[in-house]
Amino acid sequence: MTMQRYAEKIQVAGVSRGNEFSPNHVDNDAAIFQKTAEELEKMGCEVSLFPEKEFVDRCVQADFVFDMARDKATVIRLKELEDAGALVVNSGYGIDNCVRKRMTELLIANGVPHPRSCIIPTEGGFAPDIFPCWIKRGDSHAMVKEDVVYVECREEAEAVMADFRKRNIPVAVVNEHLVGDLVKFYGVQGTDFFYAFYPTEQSHSKFGLEAVNGEARGYPLDLEKLWRYADLASKALDVPVYGGDCVVSSAGEIRIIDFNDWPSFARCRDEAAPKIAECIYNRIISKLETAK
Repeated sequence: MTMQRYAEKIQVAGVSRGNEFSPNHVDNDAAIFQKTAEELEKMGCEVSLFPEKEFVDRCVQADFVFDMARDKATVIRLKELEDAGALVVNSGYGIDNCVRKRMTELLIANGVPHPRSCIIPTEGGFAPDIFPCWIKRGDSHAMVKEDVVYVECREEAEAVMADFRKRNIPVAVVNEHLVGDLVKFYGVQGTDFFYAFYPTEQSHSKFGLEAVNGEARGYPLDLEKLWRYADLASKALDVPVYGGDCVVSSAGEIRIIDFNDWPSFARCRDEAAPKIAECIYNRIISKLETAK
């Protein structure tokens, strides 16, 4: 696949993820980003790569951008470029949609199967009667283990809320704990790529929280249904390059418990990178053809 129909190579800017936003996955995030850039170059693009801070400080101008950004200043800059007509994958607006509070609201509003959930301010007592449950910071992506906590009683919940207040986290998302097999998945919108696996079987973990659900029991998993749910979520959140987690019940019921913009694809990097590049490339071509 080449871009020989165009007189000059198309300039594409890539924005990497700051290390502070890659807890325990710095090397994996860097690897999928670099490999995607290489695949775009094979397709005929000329790719310039920037760390998040440099991209913002230099006020980089670009018509086509792919990114793994998370820093607020970078996301603001990406939105500015989008508003001016640039193509950005993943969109700055999509990245913001994956912040826990907004993500929960959008998944529920768009009919994506999801745990029973509520959004509460961290000021005051813990009102929900949902135990056991997960308490998650609502104002950003999880950056440290303490941002996502499993609790079994009100006393534990109050301790988490106190910690959130101490760290100036204003809002929390509460999800009921689901019993079942934990499954991680990765996908790329508009391609035939979808990959799912049991993280406990492959020792794949960011914070070790998978241990709460325990070893997979082999409950019936309909991969086609999971793919449909994941695709629905990716469109609702506007993140074509995505990953997430779901829990599968003993009856085979699937509910998505988390969704991420551009994860590390660590277990399937070689298969994923060409598909991510294909997604970006096809969107570039579509935009160019529309502009003719």
